[in-house]
Amino acid sequence: MFKNRLGFLKEYSSSKSLLRRLYSRYKYSMTDNNNTIITIIIINYNSGQYLADCLVALTHQTFKNFNVIIADNNSDDGSFDVAKHFLKTGGDRCDSKFQFVNLEENVGFAKGNNFLVSRVRTPLVALLNPDAIPDPEWLEQLVEAADNNLDTAMFGSTQIRLNDYARYDGVGDNYLAIGVPWRGGYGHPTCNIQDIYEVFSPCAASAVYRTEIFRSAGGFDESYFCYVEDVDLGFRLRLSGHKCLQVAKAVVRHAGGASSPDTRFAIFHGTRNMIWTFVKNMPGPFFYPLLPAHLCLLMILTARAIFRGDAMPTISGILASVKGLPRCWSLRCNIQSSRTAALRAIARAICWFPWYYLQRAPFSLGRKSSPLL
Repeated sequence: MFKNRLGFLKEYSSSKSLLRRLYSRYKYSMTDNNNTIITIIIINYNSGQYLADCLVALTHQTFKNFNVIIADNNSDDGSFDVAKHFLKTGGDRCDSKFQFVNLEENVGFAKGNNFLVSRVRTPLVALLNPDAIPDPEWLEQLVEAADNNLDTAMFGSTQIRLNDYARYDGVGDNYLAIGVPWRGGYGHPTCNIQDIYEVFSPCAASAVYRTEIFRSAGGFDESYFCYVEDVDLGFRLRLSGHKCLQVAKAVVRHAGGASSPDTRFAIFHGTRNMIWTFVKNMPGPFFYPLLPAHLCLLMILTARAIFRGDAMPTISGILASVKGLPRCWSLRCNIQSSRTAALRAIARAICWFPWYYLQRAPFSLGRKSSPLL
């Protein structure tokens, strides 16, 4: 009898979830297009054919009530013009949903997104890389999660490698206590995963934020230019008491590095911005005890870079971070003085287990196990 009752409860729960999804899809399909609730922002820079593929995928979304703003950071590969031409010749695919903005210079990922978010008039904003190709239900899953979790400010997507569907590109950003972020699940084989679980912050290659919360936090730090700006924003939002949910069924296929194939560029910005993020955001009771470990981490990263033969971008990134420390410390004073989250909430959000970072493993907050089932 117990098994029968348990089976009934499982069927009831499954049916209830299905009905909720069907109602959500009906509700959004009946919404007036003039009351769009989410805007998708894409910052393009020399992304080649990926941008056109991304826009085509957006025309096939099951959720229809959205706008798209595509800005170009002065690309010289023709990708922006190719995408515009493709939509113009795509019949009903080219409509008022898509707006194109030419920024005329490369202002970077952080500043470009901030500029476009300032123009957004919808309660939700989705950031999408041009080399991230969304599955048809990507946006529907994210909007439904936002609708069902009104106390959450950030939502992340499941990223699968575009050239290898058998491996993850990332299932949520995590932050090790000594000051190094990583994309959870990077390179791990795809498998069953929890529907929704909490992570430190979303990867901005495919993420949703509540627009007013994004703006009230000041958006991305524009001095970062690109790399780690999403972790920095996620940290600042957590200090303000917000959280992030990873939505497993919101899937994109991510090429990664399409706009910056030069690894030296990525290493320089990643190193510099990683240091700034730790200095600005780590609360004092954790910052000072963890500072020696952070400095040891930098020495280890430098030694590894020398061994690999790419020491210059790492060392240059460290030196650039030192040059920017006065500005960072000034920002730190403002950030820490306005912190509203309890220290225990920050301690819970941070990963204290180095082996997760070393394995690039997923880390679900509040658990000592992986969200991968």
